[in-house]
Amino acid sequence: MSPLSTCLNTEKPFVYDFTSDTATIPTDEMFDIMKAASRGDDVYQTDEDCKALEDYVAELMGHEAALFCVSGTLSNQLGLRCLLFQPPHSVLCDSRSHVFNYECGGISYHSQANVVPVVARGTYMTAQEVESRINKDYLCGAPTKVISLENTLSGTIMPIEEIRKIHDVARANNVFMHMDGARLWNASQETKTPLIEYGKYFDTISICLSKGAGAPIGSILTGTKELITRARHIRKMMGAGWRQAGMLATAARHCINTVVPTMPETHTLARKLGTSLQSLGVQILLPVETNMIFIDTSRTGLTIADFAEALKLKNIKIFSNPSTTTRLVLHYQITEKAVGDFIQVATELVQAKHKSGFIPPTHVVDVSVESAYPTATVQT
Repeated sequence: MSPLSTCLNTEKPFVYDFTSDTATIPTDEMFDIMKAASRGDDVYQTDEDCKALEDYVAELMGHEAALFCVSGTLSNQLGLRCLLFQPPHSVLCDSRSHVFNYECGGISYHSQANVVPVVARGTYMTAQEVESRINKDYLCGAPTKVISLENTLSGTIMPIEEIRKIHDVARANNVFMHMDGARLWNASQETKTPLIEYGKYFDTISICLSKGAGAPIGSILTGTKELITRARHIRKMMGAGWRQAGMLATAARHCINTVVPTMPETHTLARKLGTSLQSLGVQILLPVETNMIFIDTSRTGLTIADFAEALKLKNIKIFSNPSTTTRLVLHYQITEKAVGDFIQVATELVQAKHKSGFIPPTHVVDVSVESAYPTATVQT
């Protein structure tokens, strides 16, 4: 499927959006498929395409049931809420995780749970680090009831072997396991690990459909029939039950089958871009293992805004800010030509800076990855 020929508004220049993999544009083909979708009521569970999508993803994950949700934040919060029953209780997770940093304090609000963030020494949290932070019997702390892992996390992959070890630690301590698998498709495709293998080690898994998978809207929560029945009820309580969602479900199913298999190609382009930027003096803050590149341009003497303005002339969009750090995210609508144009623009910028007399510093600047994350603010 060509991301260019089938996008709407083709009379306008196509913008290659590197800000996020949520930036993919629904194609004409998706809209045609949506027109033929079932039109039942998902609150009453009478929509055939919603049910088919849920059954399909549950089977992929090796779980009994699934629930189609509007967002990954919702499916994460439902998954955690269904595993947490009565305070005092706590959720243990990586300090960089989405459920801790980017879901508006949802765990404390919806589940009345304490969150215990673990600062990983490497690119992922280890079983040893997890075990050292589990609260078994400390009276003044909230007992650990859920371990929440994220895969991928900042584009890096948690090895299945480490997941297995953490699962064993959890079971030995009667602790549930939840996965924020917003980009689990990427980890699965890159490592050739079937989703069902991940499913063995988690009570609930949230997997996004609108990020790398490219669907217009949606996320799926999987688990046992009992857990999903409970999640469906809580979803309704939150006002998040939806009616004629079949059109979104059928578009999501289409994307799972056509876009997800192309992810290894996207990962290859990401590594190519990362390697090229590094050769120009741009610092790569994390290993480029899937579709994300975290960069610091301080050694080039250029800001992110400098890059953004120049890239805009090639119809390439990145988050613009006056600092030297940002995140680049690739997806199936980023072409090889777009990556080539990005490299060309970056090369010309750096060369022009050198010609102006700029001398790159010899020391490596210590920059936190967190500073490269985009920020969203309330518009007033």
